Amino acid sequence: MPVRRRVRLLLVAGGAVVAAGVFAAVGSMAVVAGAAAGRVHEVDDAPDAPVVIVLGAKVRGGAPMPMLAGRLDVGAELVRTGKARAVLVSGDANGTSGDEIAAMTDYLVDKGVDRDLIVGDGYGLDTYDTCVRAAQTYGVTRALIVSQEPHVSRAVALCEHAGIDAHGVRGYCHDCRSITVARNTAREWLARPKAVLDMFSNRPPKVETAPTDALERALAGTGE
Repeated sequence: MPVRRRVRLLLVAGGAVVAAGVFAAVGSMAVVAGAAAGRVHEVDDAPDAPVVIVLGAKVRGGAPMPMLAGRLDVGAELVRTGKARAVLVSGDANGTSGDEIAAMTDYLVDKGVDRDLIVGDGYGLDTYDTCVRAAQTYGVTRALIVSQEPHVSRAVALCEHAGIDAHGVRGYCHDCRSITVARNTAREWLARPKAVLDMFSNRPPKVETAPTDALERALAGTGE
């Protein structure tokens, strides 16, 4: 095959791959935006729900880094103002940066949240798993879920798919570095097509465990 023709075919193939990637990204953005429309709030105008789910992120030295701290600050505020009565902290208890669940729990307790109102899911290995496990393992049917934009919209879409009547609440990010925000925004472009694929495939979470009444017991202590 002549070199010129080979180059032309490679360019066409490369263009097709790029076009498919753009189509997948744009299409998944539309799916997420449609599912989360009208369901993402600031903390002040968030609706009430029995439980607030706080999504895990990196920790350092056993303490939440700024992005995770901002989510936890919102979770604590929702409990303090009575908009949520219990907290489900969901992340990786064996994460590469440390035990996210222990760090999140200790932080919330330091912020005045009763430890008995906090339930930890150490197998929330990604947002899809968090939502499916919240429904199947912890019996959640209605919840607030906290993360920063644009992640929070995807979280709402995934929890809605899992059968949870979910509303998102934007997490604070007061001390987040600009590069961290930019990196997470770019990562979202890759995460949304995967989220849509997960929804269509209805895959099981990476770790499945027997249902537990831990959250039910936490809510019982609040008169729920």
